[in-house]
Amino acid sequence: MPWGETSVADEKLRFVVECLQAEGSMTERCERYGISRDTGYELLRRYRAEGPGGLERRSRAPHRHGRRLAEELVTSILALRQAKPHWGPKKLKAVLERRQPDVAWPAASTIGDLLQREGLVEPRRRVRRGVPQEQPFAPVQAPNDLWCIDFKGWFRTADGTRCDPLTLSDADSRFLLVCRILPPRWVAVEPAVDRAFREHGLPKAIRSDNGPPFAAIGAGGLSRLSVHWLKLGIALERIEPGEPQQNGRHERMHGTLAKETSRPPAQDPAEQQARFDRFRQEYNQERPHEALGQQTPASRYRPSPRRYPERIARPWYDAEHAERLVKADGTTIWRNERLFISEALQGEPIGIAELANGDWIVRFCGLDLGVIDRRTMKFRRFAAPRPGRRKAEQTGETVSYVSGP
Repeated sequence: MPWGETSVADEKLRFVVECLQAEGSMTERCERYGISRDTGYELLRRYRAEGPGGLERRSRAPHRHGRRLAEELVTSILALRQAKPHWGPKKLKAVLERRQPDVAWPAASTIGDLLQREGLVEPRRRVRRGVPQEQPFAPVQAPNDLWCIDFKGWFRTADGTRCDPLTLSDADSRFLLVCRILPPRWVAVEPAVDRAFREHGLPKAIRSDNGPPFAAIGAGGLSRLSVHWLKLGIALERIEPGEPQQNGRHERMHGTLAKETSRPPAQDPAEQQARFDRFRQEYNQERPHEALGQQTPASRYRPSPRRYPERIARPWYDAEHAERLVKADGTTIWRNERLFISEALQGEPIGIAELANGDWIVRFCGLDLGVIDRRTMKFRRFAAPRPGRRKAEQTGETVSYVSGP
């Protein structure tokens, strides 16, 4: 057998003693102790040269690293880094090679290791990404099943003023509900969309991209605006990043809008808004749509029977959920631990329910926000539910929803 882990030193010494007493052949002794003959002769040599201390375990690290940088290379690299403290290894290597092309400069990765050893690299802050969730788009079968919202790409009017058109349309009828120049901030968007709610009623769902003011990178992808929509009982649908075709009907309208109203742009925002208003009237009342059998959006659209409430109800959770309030800094207290949930939920109640594995799921208005790990008491946030990349149009034929961790 090989050396016993608990008596290596004793085994080695016993082996050497047997060798010095010439008991049996070296081959027999090595076989009995489970070592090679080379190891046996090496132990005997070290004992004769150094005594019992020569049998102690030794480091296998080389005395001199074969790829260690020459001091003159190190000096040149560090001098350039000091002169250019914001340059990375690749830039440093490129300049050094240009200055001294005959020198065999080390790889950029080796230069990076050197900078790190010298404390010249500031570690990047780790960004924790939300646990992905997939949820299919609901089928669109009637007006107000789904509204689509977006900011058409901004441009400048002839006087140099920035113009950000907010657009809101009904997915079933293509009816253009809103086309208005607004700052792309929730404080401006919320009252504009609320006016559409009061005029046309509430949709079942709103589809948007993943950027502000519609969404954020926090738990559930919630922003202040989408929190307001959830409290109104409106489901949230988010397209995949880089997949505008998942909001294809709305994007096609954007193409028509740009061609007919902003090429070239108007003289100023007031004239540009007037163009948008004329376009919306024509688009809804006069323009036939092939997908509607050459009928107009207005001929198909009907207001929603779900009216805007006089008073927005406080979120409610059943008996399986413990209710906690999110503080102004986005945190809440759970089991004597302060956990950051989302700044978008400040002042709002959330529900926390135990899962089968002992962890706790955190929810707001039925939307899963993340899981509290029972072992670490850390909150792992969920990203906004997305449909997956299989289907581009507004159908229900996508991947299934994965709830929980």
